[in-house]
Amino acid sequence: MRRTAAVVVALLVCLGTLVGIAAGNAGSPQRFLTVANDDGELASLPLTGDTFAVSYRNSIYQTLAEERYEVQPDGSYRLVQIAADQLAVLEEYYGVPDAPTPAGPKDRRNYVVPPNPERPVVFDTLSIAATDLGQRTLHVPGQPPLELWPLVGNSNPFVVLDIKEIQ
Repeated sequence: MRRTAAVVVALLVCLGTLVGIAAGNAGSPQRFLTVANDDGELASLPLTGDTFAVSYRNSIYQTLAEERYEVQPDGSYRLVQIAADQLAVLEEYYGVPDAPTPAGPKDRRNYVVPPNPERPVVFDTLSIAATDLGQRTLHVPGQPPLELWPLVGNSNPFVVLDIKEIQ
């Protein structure tokens, strides 16, 4: 009888622990990177980490560049790295104070550099033009790249990127 009672108590403790873990996970908010315009929400991508990037075709150099962001605890996001296929985009267009370095072998771009530390770039929301000329694309770890210009079609090409938390 004591052995049965001990097994029942052990099972109840395990069950209580599992319920507590499940309740704790259920209460933690999930972050999403949303894309919206005047027509409403066009896309929503889950953020399983705290980073995302926006790549685009630079209109002056006609080459791909990328701005990489880190989500802050308050839901804003901060520019933490700029990447490009050509050095001129980083050195001339962005005018960064540090010298760009070659990107790693698995990077989408050829060169990377941190933004100017004297001018931090932090957004709560970001309005960008989603045109086929600029080919703006969202890169969220764990998700396929999301091309923005097909989302707007021939309507207003401006979209707003925002971080939303859902319980």
